[in-house]
Amino acid sequence: MNRKPWHLPRRTFLQGFGASLALPFLECMGADAGASTRPKRFCAVYFPYGVSLPRKKSDESKWQWFPNETGRDFEFNESLKCLESLRKHVSVLGGLSHPNGRKIGGHDTADIFLTAAKLKGGQLRNSVSLDQLLAAKLGSETRFRSLSLSVDGGVGEATRSSTLSFSRSGQPVPALHNPRIVYNRLFGKEDKNLADRRQELTNSDHMLDLVLEHSKSVRRKLGKQDQEKFDEYLQSVRQIEQRVERSEKWLDIPKPEVNASGLHLDADDKTPGELIKTMFDLMFLAIQTDSTRFLTYQMGNMNGATSVATKFPSLLGFGKSQHSLAHGWNKPGGAEALGKWDRFRAEQLAYFLQRLQDTPENEGSLLDHTMVLYGSSNSTTHNNTNYPLVLAGGDKLGLNHGAYHRFGSNTPLSNLFVTLTNRLGLPSSKFVDSTGEMTELIS
Repeated sequence: MNRKPWHLPRRTFLQGFGASLALPFLECMGADAGASTRPKRFCAVYFPYGVSLPRKKSDESKWQWFPNETGRDFEFNESLKCLESLRKHVSVLGGLSHPNGRKIGGHDTADIFLTAAKLKGGQLRNSVSLDQLLAAKLGSETRFRSLSLSVDGGVGEATRSSTLSFSRSGQPVPALHNPRIVYNRLFGKEDKNLADRRQELTNSDHMLDLVLEHSKSVRRKLGKQDQEKFDEYLQSVRQIEQRVERSEKWLDIPKPEVNASGLHLDADDKTPGELIKTMFDLMFLAIQTDSTRFLTYQMGNMNGATSVATKFPSLLGFGKSQHSLAHGWNKPGGAEALGKWDRFRAEQLAYFLQRLQDTPENEGSLLDHTMVLYGSSNSTTHNNTNYPLVLAGGDKLGLNHGAYHRFGSNTPLSNLFVTLTNRLGLPSSKFVDSTGEMTELIS
C-alpha cells in the first residue's frame, strides 16, 4: 500500500519531554486499517434462571419474553420493547440449546453456555469457551487478549461457576467484579517507573523459568492422577508466563486516557443499578479504546440464594429476590413480576448497544464491528432448552438482523458459534456438536 503523507499508523503516539500519549482513532488512520485488520469483536452477556414465559393468551401474555410471531414483521413484547430503536441491528433467537446440557441439573448450565461441553456425573472437566478460543487465535493485537467480568467475581465452583470464560484446558478464567479494579487494569496509571516495572517483569520471567524447569523433575515422580492435577497447575503457570510476556510487549505503550467522570467506580452489590451500568460503561470503553476485542459479562451465577446478584431485584424495587422471581414465574402475578425484571436487564443491554451504535468507526459504528450475544442457558428456571437469546451487531461483519428466528430442537447452539467464528476471521466448520452454519443470520 502507498501511504499518503497524511496517513498515520493506527498506533501513533505524541512524544515529548520523556512522555508519550496515545492518539485516538482518526480518519487519516483508516488507510492503515484494511478490511482484514479492522477490529472484529465478540461480547457475551449472560443472565441466570431464564425468563418469563406466560401462555400467549393469558392475562400476563404481554410479558412473554419471545415475540409472538417469527420473521421480520415480529413485534417486541414488554420485556424486550426497549430494543425497538435498535431493531435493524438485533435478532431474537428461539429454540436453541446445547444438547449436552439438556439433561443436566437446571442450575448447572451456566458453565457450558460458551463451551457446549458435557458435564455429567463425575465428569466435570469443561472445555474451551468461545471467547477464549477467539482470544487465543485473534487476540494478539490488543493489550488484553480478553476481558472476563461477572457480578460475583472469581471462578466460583464447578457447575456454579462465576465466570463464562474457560481456558483451552477447560479451567475457569477468573472474572473481575470490582469496577475500580477493572478501570485500573484497563486505564490506570502505573505507580512504578518504567525501569522498575521492566526489572520486575524480568524477575518474574526468570522465576517462572525456574519453576517450569523444576517441574519436569517433579512430574516424573508423580502417579497418573497426581500428574493430571500437576499439569493443570502447570497450565496456570504458563498462563502467567504468557501474561508476563504480554506485559513486556506493551511496557513502552501507554494505556489510553479516558474520561472517568461519569463512572461509578465505587459501586458494589449494595448499589446494583450503578454497578451494572458501570460495568457496561467499562466494557464500552474497553471496546472504544481497542484495549480488547473479546469480552464476557456474567450478570449473575446459578448459585441460588447465595449469589450476590440474587438480591438485586429487591434492592431495585422489584419486590423479590432474583431466585424467588425465577421460581415463581408461573404463579399468579409471577409472570409480570419476572417480566419487569427481564425488562430491566434488557434495558441495560439496550443502553450498551446504543452507546456502541452511536460511536462511529470506519464506515460504520462500533456496533457494526462488534457481535454481542445476550441470553440465558434456561428458558425457565429448570428448563434447559429454548434458550432466550438476542444477537446484536456485526452488521459490517456479515450478519443479517431484524428478525425473530425460531429454530428446531435439532439445531444446536454451537451452530451459532460456528457462524460467528467464521464472520470474525477464524474459519471453522466445527465447534463441539455443531452441524453447520446458520444461513438465516448471514447477509
